[in-house]
Amino acid sequence: MKWIRSFALFWYDFVVGDDWRVAVGVVVALGATAGLVHGADVNAWWLLPVAVVVLLGLSLRRAVAAAR
Repeated sequence: MKWIRSFALFWYDFVVGDDWRVAVGVVVALGATAGLVHGADVNAWWLLPVAVVVLLGLSLRRAVAAAR
């Protein structure tokens, strides 16, 4: 049982890392991209790079504000 818990904690730390908001944002962006591609038949390849840039900027802004 201990190895299952260790495995789960590893993946949680790997996916979520230091900022859970970024992980949630990536999941939302993936869902929005899938919804646009499959639901609205839109070529939405551009959405994920835009989301990553926006999420990175927000995360950096929070980190800089916390360091001050």
